[in-house]
Amino acid sequence: MPGNRVVVYKGPGTVGVETIDYPKLELPDDVVNGLGVPKKAPHAAILKLVSTNICGSDQHMVRGRTTAPVGQSLGHEITGEVVETGEDVLFVKPGDICSVPFNIACGRCRMCNEGKTGICLNVNPARPGAAYGYVDMGGWIGGQAEYVMVPFADFNLLRFPDRDQALEKILDLTMLSDIFPTGYHGAYTAGVTTGSTVYVAGAGPVGLAAAHAAQLLGASAVIVGDMIPERLAQARSFGCETVDLRESAELADMIEQIVGEPVVDAAVDAVGFEARGHGDGAAEQPATVLNDVMTIARAGASLGIPGLYVTGDPGGVDEHAKIGQLGVRIGLGWAKSHSFTTGQCPVKKYNRQLMNLILSGKAQIAKAVNATVITLDDAPRGYAEFDGGAAKKYVIDPHRMVAA
Repeated sequence: MPGNRVVVYKGPGTVGVETIDYPKLELPDDVVNGLGVPKKAPHAAILKLVSTNICGSDQHMVRGRTTAPVGQSLGHEITGEVVETGEDVLFVKPGDICSVPFNIACGRCRMCNEGKTGICLNVNPARPGAAYGYVDMGGWIGGQAEYVMVPFADFNLLRFPDRDQALEKILDLTMLSDIFPTGYHGAYTAGVTTGSTVYVAGAGPVGLAAAHAAQLLGASAVIVGDMIPERLAQARSFGCETVDLRESAELADMIEQIVGEPVVDAAVDAVGFEARGHGDGAAEQPATVLNDVMTIARAGASLGIPGLYVTGDPGGVDEHAKIGQLGVRIGLGWAKSHSFTTGQCPVKKYNRQLMNLILSGKAQIAKAVNATVITLDDAPRGYAEFDGGAAKKYVIDPHRMVAA
């Protein structure tokens, strides 16, 4: 049996590619021991990775801003070809090309039955919700690899209807595992609809995905804020307005210059807990974006918060930030009757419909996020460039299956 090369966290600022055992149709020990379930997983499938992406959430771990241990496998954005299935898998078969939601879900618990697959109760004994290759998320092996095991395969896998079409559109379809549904979730839960004016904080891949999703939902103006000129240019490349947060002007004033008033109908936080204050060279202020979106969202607005916030941050700016306790102006949000939606995106709620938008040519998500293909061995370089602010979404191609 061959080995399995996988990207691992080697310490703050460093990743490497190591060889581990080829996956088996078995559950992780953390899940088995914590939940008292059988180790054998006849409901699982093994996938050969077609594409797997570097995510900003991975970057938080690699920066040393979580409690991830050295040796943590990485990668939760997975698209692959089924190569083996357990005896209880009925509806996917070897040769199928499938998208894998980053949320691992059993399909059997109360949360899964309510469509809340991001907080499945049966896949992580530590707390609701699990993901591949992520700290404190159940011990599941990461998908920045050559092969990966997917449990509860009939429930979790989204099979593409045509193999050749899927490979042709793989740079768009690879975004279905996380950032396209996550960005869409941010815009949708912010209430974006026909004619809305929208502010998206952050021009990283999730922010760009949220901006593109807002366009698909019918927004009349989408404004993206960031401090990195290349990322702002990427947002403008597909029709967004931008504000440069290095400037000293008030955000509300910059919004007014674009839409004629200092507020928007909907706002999305696609930054999360490593937010910085405004102005060139501003220091980290983790509540900045949350306070920004409350400030510039109109009264009665909804706020979508797909940006990651954690309960343990060793690099937090103070003792409160280290446990995820931030200086949020909740009184402002209360006074304006804002609604907040936080937490992992329940990918399965959106991925089939977004797949259809891609296959019909109506969604151009790879173009919006500037999908850039690298090899598995190039993963360390991809992480370093992404950390430096590259306006790219790095797509790892472990088996050279992505067309040029």
